Amino acid sequence: MNLVWPLTTLFGTVLWLASYYAWGRNIPRDQRLNAAGSLPVIVFKGTSHCGAGCTLGDIIAEWSALLFPGLAVWLGWHSIFVERTFAVWILDFIVAFVLGILFQYFSIKPMRNLSPTQGLRAALKADFASIVAWQIGMYGLMAVIQFLWFKRVFGGIAPVNSPEFWFAMQFAMLAGFTTSYPINWLLVRTGVKGKM
Repeated sequence: MNLVWPLTTLFGTVLWLASYYAWGRNIPRDQRLNAAGSLPVIVFKGTSHCGAGCTLGDIIAEWSALLFPGLAVWLGWHSIFVERTFAVWILDFIVAFVLGILFQYFSIKPMRNLSPTQGLRAALKADFASIVAWQIGMYGLMAVIQFLWFKRVFGGIAPVNSPEFWFAMQFAMLAGFTTSYPINWLLVRTGVKGKM
């Protein structure tokens, strides 16, 4: 969880910083289960954990596609998609998914004392639906902001290297949190995803 809090404050700002001080500061391992908190807090932390991987993945993918435009072409820009954004979203999803599963793997494997294969299976089971729900919420709001607001009002979508893009991305990440929270609630309630 140490990487989760700084990554989630990129979009959650003061609320996630306050959450860190309330529930996330370096709690000794032997006190973690007692300090987990109520179910809404546990789900908040689990959803934030998922969101940290998605946030880092989206940052890496968006800047990579800007620096290496061939990535977007390789993922369908011009051949499948007229709009570059949709090709880059494929890259966003892949990188966010891989990082989200890795974050989950490095939490679950040592916590449950699993073999590498068992740890990977458990991480996939715990975060697959959560990551998909996050990205759907994020893409949905980003599409509304970019195509229904920026394009209509300002004549074009905000480029990745603009403050407007990252301002919009903050709200999109909050939408991702909102769509992923109920999935995480279900995963925690059914025991698929552990308490964090």
